[in-house]
Amino acid sequence: MKIYVIGIGLIGGSMALDLKDLDPSHEIIGVDTNDSHLDEALSLGIIDRKASLETLNEADRVILSIPVKDSLHLLPQLIDQLHEDALLWDVGSTKEQLCKVVENHPKRNQYLAAHPIAGTEFSGPKAAQKGLFSGKPQILCEAKSTRSDLLIWAKTAFRQMGMYLRFMDPKEHDRHMACVSHLSHISSFMLGKTVLEQEADEQNIFDLAGSGFESTVRLAKSSPDMWTPIFEQNKSNVIDILNDYIQNLENFKRKLQEDQFEDLHQQMKNTNQLTTILNGIKHNN
Repeated sequence: MKIYVIGIGLIGGSMALDLKDLDPSHEIIGVDTNDSHLDEALSLGIIDRKASLETLNEADRVILSIPVKDSLHLLPQLIDQLHEDALLWDVGSTKEQLCKVVENHPKRNQYLAAHPIAGTEFSGPKAAQKGLFSGKPQILCEAKSTRSDLLIWAKTAFRQMGMYLRFMDPKEHDRHMACVSHLSHISSFMLGKTVLEQEADEQNIFDLAGSGFESTVRLAKSSPDMWTPIFEQNKSNVIDILNDYIQNLENFKRKLQEDQFEDLHQQMKNTNQLTTILNGIKHNN
């Protein structure tokens, strides 16, 4: 099976490694606008050879792993080139606009809108790793619009990678991602920005920042090239959740000003339930 990976970074590269591990006979073919990424992926054994979009008609499976804004423009053209038994899935963090742009495409049933909830703050081929998706959810949107035999193959492959499946409406997916994922990246970026503005001496940041600061700003090391288009595509949902977040910050500030520390203590205690939620949720395949 010829598997094209368009965008050889953390997610596309990690998925390529897992698919090759599942079946060494798979030929992994890389396409990337950054030729140094392709050379690096070759040297790391992530891909077997380089190619271009002109030969996409030979692909049996296609992983689209590029910034969501670029996917929005490129996706219909890519589906055009698929042979009749090929499947293309993307791994982007937003889904509503992608699903809309191909909803009337004659080959819509050869596309699967997917979003693996896995990753790190690193990017590029060097960030790719086997087993990245083990124990992680794979979100599938409008799965019923994908041809049944292709969907069965994808679900089987994702589960063999160790993922469990969640099925969602694309609009609901984007709303939930704004709340649970996109907001945390914004918070991390802005915390990092504030500290850099307030602490002119970099040595103070290095010496005085504890593990709490390091873990909180970890996401601020994420790629702006990837995250700016995500915020753009999910702008409405992100603004809605930011309004609620800012209101909570203002409320916290007001309680500090008014010495309402018992109220702050209760709010923080109530928020501790996140520990139980994150540790206790069971999933079903």
